[in-house]
Amino acid sequence: MLKRFFPFLDWMPSYNRSQLYGDLVAGATTGVMLVPQGMAYAMIAGMPPIYGLYAALVPQLVYALTGTSRQLGVGPVAMDSLLVATGIGALQLASIDDYISAVLFLTLLIGGIQLLLGFLRMGFFVNFLSKPVIRGFTSAAAILIGLGQLKHVLGIDIPQSSKIYTLFGNILGNLGEINPYTFGLGAVAVLLILLMNRISKKIPTPLILVILGILAVSFFGLESVGVEIVGNIPSGLPGFQVPNMEMETLGQLLPIAITVALFGFMESISIAKTVEEKHPEYEVDANQELRALGLSNLLGSFFQSFSVAGSFSRTAVNDQAGGKTGMSLIFSAILVAATLLFLTPMFYNLPNAVLGAIIMVSVFGLIDITYPLQLWKHRKDEFLLLNATFLMTLFIGLIEGILLGVLLSLLLLVYRISNPHVAILGRIKDTNYFKNISRFSDEVEIEPDKLILRFDAQLYFGNQDYFKKELYKQVEKKGPDLKFVVLNAEAINYIDSSATTTLERIILDLREKGIQFLIAGAIGPTRDILYSSGLIEVLGEENLFVKTFEAVDQCSHQKERSIIQRRVSLQSKTRSL
Repeated sequence: MLKRFFPFLDWMPSYNRSQLYGDLVAGATTGVMLVPQGMAYAMIAGMPPIYGLYAALVPQLVYALTGTSRQLGVGPVAMDSLLVATGIGALQLASIDDYISAVLFLTLLIGGIQLLLGFLRMGFFVNFLSKPVIRGFTSAAAILIGLGQLKHVLGIDIPQSSKIYTLFGNILGNLGEINPYTFGLGAVAVLLILLMNRISKKIPTPLILVILGILAVSFFGLESVGVEIVGNIPSGLPGFQVPNMEMETLGQLLPIAITVALFGFMESISIAKTVEEKHPEYEVDANQELRALGLSNLLGSFFQSFSVAGSFSRTAVNDQAGGKTGMSLIFSAILVAATLLFLTPMFYNLPNAVLGAIIMVSVFGLIDITYPLQLWKHRKDEFLLLNATFLMTLFIGLIEGILLGVLLSLLLLVYRISNPHVAILGRIKDTNYFKNISRFSDEVEIEPDKLILRFDAQLYFGNQDYFKKELYKQVEKKGPDLKFVVLNAEAINYIDSSATTTLERIILDLREKGIQFLIAGAIGPTRDILYSSGLIEVLGEENLFVKTFEAVDQCSHQKERSIIQRRVSLQSKTRSL
């Protein structure tokens, strides 16, 4: 039981020197990467840069002990940071202190929601965020984040916005205010990142740029010509502080908290599952991941951390650098702690333009062109869903975009199960195989007195009318020669009470017209429903078959079924044989 809630107990007893070396190298590498990234992502969240380091401390330690993934790099991430900024920004708080207080309360709510969902074993909630919705939202959010950082790269003062037309308007309206020194610094930083990434992904480019930026400001006195710097960063570890729980803002924060909680978990579990495929020695548990992330955010909020999740880039670096266990996160947190204790004065002259450049290059890498093109070729309905989410996120807002995207994906799902695939089957000559006549038109035998229909979905109130319409359409096509209707029920895994009533009426109506109704291939749970609902009494046990060919042969020759055929076709938990 303890290992279930504290997975480190699984790997700690067998921890060895080779694992220690891999974790030490990986922890140092990700820690070096995390320091500038954390400060940059804090800026996206609208927080002072120091809070990015706070978010890289306690949450990493908590996840190392409670997470089931041994390589997942937990900490501040771009998407969650932007969602936080959008949600809290809508409150229009008067001061930075009120803003920080609201962010910490939001983080507490996010952690509480994730923890509750984890204990309720509701990890499946993430399934409501379909891939097209995620990709559309991520690409739009990446554009918004990148454009939002132009104020730091260009040296202009523009308000943050989550709507692209407002951002463009603000940028174009302030082009005359561009600081050439800031722009030059930002442009060089972007070019250096692109160049170094091309040479090798293993180069700690963000850290090198931070050092170069600090040196440039220090030696050339760039602050005096209007280049904005991070300024004074307090030294020391974050103290324990209970978030200010203002109940009057709870109603406004709750929708944001739910969105960030689910989206952050979705990011984390998808990354963790991807890395798990390369490490068969452990298994990722979705519900424990929810609990681990929830505890990381919950406890982190008491130590001045904003919302954290799994990071794509840091997880990849952690894995490639040799991280074997959660100890790599602990070593990474130690490096962040050392930075907070001893190195914060060195960041005084860090130019915001460099942090903005780091963010821009990082998030623009999240814009996916390949996946939409694949959808355009093969799944145009999902292509439209992706683009709808993308455009709604850009023009309406982040929270609204992802929520409307989820709503559209659910509507698409409802449409699909309300209008499922229906196939008319025929026997392939000289076999017992029954296949779709539209796919095997040259090979199937079609008998004028028999209609064999396969319905590829559960039968419920949402598609019962569609089923009835399609069935009667085919009955009418067959004409007066039709004597038998065989329903291939292999794909029907459930029949609700409304559909049961509809089936009963269909059977009785066809019987009045001299047409016998038979069911073949019904799986166990469906047979249970036929018996428990009483539908079997209307259908008749003699009209229930295991295989389609048995039903067809019975129609043609009225052959007596064998004992085993009868036993299997009529088996049900609600019927004693």
